[in-house]
Amino acid sequence: MSSTSSDVVAEPAPSAPVPPRALPNGLAAFLVFLSSGAVLVLETVSLRLVGPYVGVTLQVTSSVIGMALGAIAYGAWMGGWLADRRDPRTLLAPALVLAGIATAVTLPVVRYAGEALRGGAASAVLLLTALAVLLPAALLAGVTPLVVKLQLADLRRTGQVVGRLSGIGTLGGITATLVTGFVLVAALPSTVIVLALAGVLGVTGLVLGAYLRRGSGTGLPGPTRAKAALAVLGLAGAGLSAVAPNPCDVETAYHCARVEVDGQWTQGRTLYLNSAEHSYVDLADPTHLKYAYTQWIGLVADLARPPKQRMDALHLGGGGFTMPRYLAATRPGSDNLVFEIDGGLVELDRRELGVRTGPQLRARVGDARVLLGAEPTDSRDFIVGDAFGHLVVPWHLATREMAADIRRVLRPDGIYVQNVIDYPPDRFIRAELATVAAEFRNVALIAPPGAIAGQAGANFLIVASDAPLPLAGIPAQLRLLPEPARLLHGDKLAAFVGDALVLTDDFAPVDQLLATA
Repeated sequence: MSSTSSDVVAEPAPSAPVPPRALPNGLAAFLVFLSSGAVLVLETVSLRLVGPYVGVTLQVTSSVIGMALGAIAYGAWMGGWLADRRDPRTLLAPALVLAGIATAVTLPVVRYAGEALRGGAASAVLLLTALAVLLPAALLAGVTPLVVKLQLADLRRTGQVVGRLSGIGTLGGITATLVTGFVLVAALPSTVIVLALAGVLGVTGLVLGAYLRRGSGTGLPGPTRAKAALAVLGLAGAGLSAVAPNPCDVETAYHCARVEVDGQWTQGRTLYLNSAEHSYVDLADPTHLKYAYTQWIGLVADLARPPKQRMDALHLGGGGFTMPRYLAATRPGSDNLVFEIDGGLVELDRRELGVRTGPQLRARVGDARVLLGAEPTDSRDFIVGDAFGHLVVPWHLATREMAADIRRVLRPDGIYVQNVIDYPPDRFIRAELATVAAEFRNVALIAPPGAIAGQAGANFLIVASDAPLPLAGIPAQLRLLPEPARLLHGDKLAAFVGDALVLTDDFAPVDQLLATA
């Protein structure tokens, strides 16, 4: 009896998937540093991009920060999800290239959309800030989880790898925030910053793709046609940026500024700040006051002191230097000191608006609140507060503590005039009147009748002093001006103010008071 035997050949055990090869530590750190820093550059510059259309208010700042954080959250989640399903080495280069394209496209998208969404409505703010930062920041936020996945070859070092890369990403964000805020914004227009960032991201992605392709045969996925489409999209984004409407001739550290020649008078110049008319200057005649509120200020100054009598005046906010030039021309020997936070604006005024500083007209660059604190007590006859715009209101200049410091600097018979822009239901002007009245014994208001009735937005001029105000001559002088205006004081002013909030350094919700909805 014979027996047969057969050899049983065991099937080879399936091999575990080979994890993607880790990146060199230096390259991994660079990619995380760059992508995290780029998000913060976008966040900071986005405030400059949307400011000319919706202002730089607390809501706008909060919206930009919120959109950036949302982009980081969703981008990191998506990047981690993709890292578990595909080789991260095939995704890194495309993510950077796409982020560069999205960054370049941000400029025309924001500028075209900004023209349509101009104003300060909450929905416009949210939409415009989303268009400015959401997509490129999300793509950039996806880079870090892709890199982390590649570096986690040894589970015993998970905490060390994640902690190191997380720390490097944070340092990238801090560095980008400081460099952008202190250097780039002051030295370069927003357009240059955004396009340069787009270029850096795109070139980094292309170089990284070539490096990875040479090392492992992977790189930008997809056929040549897809790569060509990406290149065309990037060029289209840059091209659209060149032709998109730009609201700025000059970008200073604080403003998007433009100067236009008056079509009816060749010596007339209009200064636009953040797309809004801010100042009118007559190069040939500094006594020519075009805007109604400047006429009111001139009227009060002329009633407060005899004509041509010198005056020690302080101007909180320079703008186009309309009022300092007026007082210097009408009151020889006067001392006009201007506090202007934006040194770039002062240079623009010198270059295009004929501002000539000297003994009668001095400009000091810095925050008005800080500079005011260094002024001597009882040193000024006349203080002009004109630092508020219709989209930008520095709240710390609107509080009772600020009014108290203005009162300290004024001489006992000195007068403070403050230009305020507000819209129905006029909550801010009422609160500001209540705030100024909390410090000064005598307060009055000059404004158009329609604005007092709550029918339209307008400039309001607060007039305040511890001494009796020269009210008797104001109504007759107002009737001589081209635009109608009324004077409110006493019981009528108290009725207009009602129970309005007194603003303080501890609680000054200026942006909310200015909201029209």
